[in-house]
Amino acid sequence: MDREGLRVVPEAAPGVAGEGIQPAEHDAGTGTAPAGHVRTTARRGTFRALRSRPFRLYFAGQVASASGTFLQQTAIGWLVLRITGSAAELGLVLAVGGVPSLLFGPWGGTVADRVDLRKLLIVTQTTFGALAGLLWALAASGKASVAAIVAISVAGGVVQIVDSPARQAFVSSLVTPEDLSSAVSLNGVVVNSARVVGPALAGVLIVTIGTTPCFAVNALSYLAVIAALVILRPLRTGPRSRRASGGVRQGLRYAASRQQLWLPLVMMALVGLLAFNFPVILPVLASHTFHGNGGTYGLLTTMLSVGSVAGSLGVGFIRHPRRPYLMTAALAFGLFLAATAGAPDVILVCVTLLATGAAAFSFVTLCSTTLQLHSSPAYRGRIMALWVYVYIGTTPVGSIITGEITSAAGPRAALLTGAAACLAAAGIASRVHTPPHPDAALTDLAGS
Repeated sequence: MDREGLRVVPEAAPGVAGEGIQPAEHDAGTGTAPAGHVRTTARRGTFRALRSRPFRLYFAGQVASASGTFLQQTAIGWLVLRITGSAAELGLVLAVGGVPSLLFGPWGGTVADRVDLRKLLIVTQTTFGALAGLLWALAASGKASVAAIVAISVAGGVVQIVDSPARQAFVSSLVTPEDLSSAVSLNGVVVNSARVVGPALAGVLIVTIGTTPCFAVNALSYLAVIAALVILRPLRTGPRSRRASGGVRQGLRYAASRQQLWLPLVMMALVGLLAFNFPVILPVLASHTFHGNGGTYGLLTTMLSVGSVAGSLGVGFIRHPRRPYLMTAALAFGLFLAATAGAPDVILVCVTLLATGAAAFSFVTLCSTTLQLHSSPAYRGRIMALWVYVYIGTTPVGSIITGEITSAAGPRAALLTGAAACLAAAGIASRVHTPPHPDAALTDLAGS
């Protein structure tokens, strides 16, 4: 399990009597929902977002595409090792795709705020499909060199700069505000389930017919999400500013002036830097600490992924996230990391990793939901670009820091470092008080 995916905290629910609908969405578009969406005022449950036809279509497309993405990632790792036999070159291929987002990630949100998100996503998903198709053609012709794979990874990273914030912001236009936490949690379920299904399917295909068909399956999987984007129509389409109200700098000022926005961003930056580096820690924990093999590593990763699915589903029951929820999730994440660090055997580590995954992705889903609920449509792309940056963009730096700690003091020390970061984030949340009625305080939302 890695970070992708995928991902304010008011003290009280929004103050629109009898409804869960916030001022942020009253005038952001037509204000009416298509007949495909059933409105109720007291809906509960993780799956309630699926009552929206646009979200159902998008969700179905994501199920196919996400599984294909992780299938391809697994096949690329096997292919590079087969070509070079070098773990160092494999590490290079896995790292280069994230470099464009690390350098230019925040600017992707400015693009997302200037254009129609549905049309933008059709372009980005088509480009991803074309890149997968190119890799398929190169592999089929025997020309899939490491240099070619790196070039395709970098190209995909460039597309990811605008695709990630656009996808994050687009979800809020497919459901009503009271169903947003359900939609975000279901997206998390899709990604975390794909982490299990994709590699498992890749293993079967590699053993039976080789790596090349894996790239073909991924290329074809994009047809599902592209078709969904062409067919669906969002519930709301807010106005787009050609100048995006000042670009990245204005977006930073906007986030910095609102506790409901900067608090989850600061918490995620701290937690993401030091606590979300499981791909670095778990292989060493499995092999060096517990003297296991690849099967042990696979077991630990699976338990973490299963927990993350449970955590994403659990958050779906919350209609509106509040600061205590976010603080509690960060606190639980830290405590379970510490418990994992102290577990004496593989069986107990599996139990603690299951709980760790649930707490970790409860925290991620709560952060993402609060940012989308409390950002004006005119700024939402830039806010979600900042979110992607602090969540995924910290991966290279965090991996280096965690790798050094692991090398010097072992994986248990690295887990304890992550636990300390989570507890510090929870401490920050405990000292910050968002407005009693946060949506009333954000007066610019109603006119967006």
